[in-house]
Amino acid sequence: MSAPIAVNPTNDSVQERDRRSVFHSWSAQGSLNPLPIAGGSGCTVWDFDGNRYLDFSSQLVNVNIGHQHPRVVQAIQQQAAQLATVAPANANDTRAHAAELILERAPEGFNKVFFTNGGADANENAIRLARLTTGREKVISHYRSYHGNTGAAISATGDWRRVPNEYSRGHLHVFGPYLYRSEYWATTPEEESARALRSLERTIQAEGPLSIAAILLETIPGTAGVLVPPPGYLTGVRRIADTYGIMLILDEVMAGFARAGEWFAFDAFDVRPDLITFAKGVNSGYVPFGGVVISEPIAAAFDEQVFPGGLTYSGHPLAAASAVATLEAMADERVVENARTIGETVIGPRLGAMASEIEEIGEVRGRGVFWAMELVEDRETRTPVPAQRIATIKNRMLERGVLGFFAENRIHVVPPAVITAEEADRGLDVIADVLTERA
Repeated sequence: MSAPIAVNPTNDSVQERDRRSVFHSWSAQGSLNPLPIAGGSGCTVWDFDGNRYLDFSSQLVNVNIGHQHPRVVQAIQQQAAQLATVAPANANDTRAHAAELILERAPEGFNKVFFTNGGADANENAIRLARLTTGREKVISHYRSYHGNTGAAISATGDWRRVPNEYSRGHLHVFGPYLYRSEYWATTPEEESARALRSLERTIQAEGPLSIAAILLETIPGTAGVLVPPPGYLTGVRRIADTYGIMLILDEVMAGFARAGEWFAFDAFDVRPDLITFAKGVNSGYVPFGGVVISEPIAAAFDEQVFPGGLTYSGHPLAAASAVATLEAMADERVVENARTIGETVIGPRLGAMASEIEEIGEVRGRGVFWAMELVEDRETRTPVPAQRIATIKNRMLERGVLGFFAENRIHVVPPAVITAEEADRGLDVIADVLTERA
């Protein structure tokens, strides 16, 4: 017999039930203390005991339109009342509408969308499309990257999560540009860009260009540290890909749909990929949803050839309805423009000022509502602060009502794209106070 749902749940009761029955991702299960979330609105969430938090994490950097946006909630409710599910082989007007709106935001020459359940299987299927179209196998990605936790996506990932999960074949990694911790002894963004491009091209040459199907990159690596590419890097990758007949896949799962202050983050970098992967912000995670935006030549390759891939919930109508409502609301409410403005006028300047005053901040970087603060013990050596320091900062921010996002030695400033200047200032005030506290 299942346990009854608590009539008046508390933080303690929800935590206890969660720890007893839920197996959490990327965690040692015995030491978990998950924050209970009971509800949310806009940029605020609250727990079962009535404590309210400014969500500076957007959960997993995906609630771009904010919590419980009424147009998105209503669209899901209306779609559920009309048609709750449908097989992907059938035509559905809501699914078609979602594809049309996404294609409107893509560059000229993209004409199809393959829908998935999220970002990992979007990258999985983009790799599949590139391999089938080119007849080649190898995929090159960055060491500092995250592309998802399915077979090929996790092998394409560059961070520690790849190592116990390398079951897929044909994946290579190179170091992308990261001037603050340069692998190339660079002293300027231009040097870092040129030397990272040289490393990429030499890897392709050494591996054999005719064996490389795709270069898969996050337009702005997110979990790896919001590593905004230096001038010329992405256009240089495009040039190299064209030289050797390699597909360029840009992973926009985290960076897209307002996060970086653009519909697609690559719009700011004068580059056109062959395949675009997306998820997260396209419907702010209200229902699992993602996909691949496919350029015309690649889509045409499957006019007569069967595409050997599919998902039971591809283009699920509830997810498609949430994406339609999200994209329409973002356009009507100028959410992309708000994200860009908040980044340029509030977050960027405030973080820059904090970095000039607080010795622990080694570097800040970002765009839109997509920023990272790298914390160091010493600015000269750039030694990262230890994990315990980050844990202390996380707890002290939470005590002051700000829910943060943390990775390694970094605080990521990634609020919903609908955040106001007042809310952004309030969250940044808390971060500044916590960082200037000692003991």
